[in-house]
Amino acid sequence: MPFLSTTLSRVKPSPTIAMTAKAAELKAAGRDVIGLSAGEPDFDTPQNIKDAAVAAIAAGKTKYTAPDGIPELKKAICAKMSRDNGLDYTPAQISVGTGGKQTLYNALMATLNEGDEVIIPAPYWVSYPDMVLLAGGTPVAVEATLENNFKLTADQLEAAITPNTKWFIFNSPSNPTGAGYSRTELKALTDVLLRHPHVWVMSDDMYEHLAYDGFEFCTPAQIEPALYERTLTCNGVSKAYAMTGWRIGYAAGPVELIAAMRKIQSQSTSNPCTISQWAAVEALNGTQEFLTPNNEMFVRRRDLVIKMLSEIDGMTVPTPEGAFYVYPSIAGLIGKTTPKGTVIDTDEAFATALLDEADVAVVFGAAFGLSPNFRVSYATSDEALTEACTRIQRFCAELA
Repeated sequence: MPFLSTTLSRVKPSPTIAMTAKAAELKAAGRDVIGLSAGEPDFDTPQNIKDAAVAAIAAGKTKYTAPDGIPELKKAICAKMSRDNGLDYTPAQISVGTGGKQTLYNALMATLNEGDEVIIPAPYWVSYPDMVLLAGGTPVAVEATLENNFKLTADQLEAAITPNTKWFIFNSPSNPTGAGYSRTELKALTDVLLRHPHVWVMSDDMYEHLAYDGFEFCTPAQIEPALYERTLTCNGVSKAYAMTGWRIGYAAGPVELIAAMRKIQSQSTSNPCTISQWAAVEALNGTQEFLTPNNEMFVRRRDLVIKMLSEIDGMTVPTPEGAFYVYPSIAGLIGKTTPKGTVIDTDEAFATALLDEADVAVVFGAAFGLSPNFRVSYATSDEALTEACTRIQRFCAELA
């Protein structure tokens, strides 16, 4: 009898976390490594949010709470959904988890049975397929290519739906591409979903507030109210509020689904950190004035990266509508060799050689389900980005 669960054989560790850890290890050993692999803003958490956490500690708000969140935070989430998205929810329709990942995982664990399929547009966040597999479902990746700006078409969605489809996972702006769906593009997808009432929608809106160049964020239940009863709208405070380590995510959906998610959470982690919950109340209810200057900084960094990488022969760099990633294609570099003799036959080989030979950490495209590409996170300083892109230019220029 094996000691470890056979379920583990279905999944792999997160490649983004693995690359970030390897870069940190090399840096600790004295290498001048520049990390562009982590999806984490370099801004500090805003002071008003930190002050709210300190006040919670001082007031003794450090005890257990309800498994899926304090009433005050659920009320703040309801207000946010109404204010920003035009969607009305009650606290009974809200689940608060230990980061956005847990809310997605709880929903999949609560709903998937063997044979259930989940449609996932590729490129995708690395954790989507593995969470589906852990929950006993079958991920169905559908490639959204560079030619269509990494966005799924209505025809592709229609073709992927089968009688076994239970969920469609939607992420806009996207990790890893930054691609954002316009209202027209999203309406085309929701029109397809209306024809298939057995398919539920899981909308990952984590990058909602990171939208640029006039791009107008929208979410499925907002675009098509008829999907409200079979949509789980997921979000969190990690990215826009620079609260990655505070670990607070949330989801809004039908009461029956939220209750099922609560049951799972009550027997796994129980409540998210109490102090972080009070900080998240302030994040959602407090001033939002820092979002605009932060976004302006992200746009400047995005444009810097796009300009420098677009100068590389053999590399194509699309302009994303949001998030803080670019997803260049290296199709023109495949088959070349580095000065140390490494053949760039895959994007994983490219990323590995880039770290080993140029001290720049990125994540290879195969981890996100679409090659040959790599993901750059520009959530770091202008100086670091300039140096990193200079190294990437030099590395590519030396390929033969």
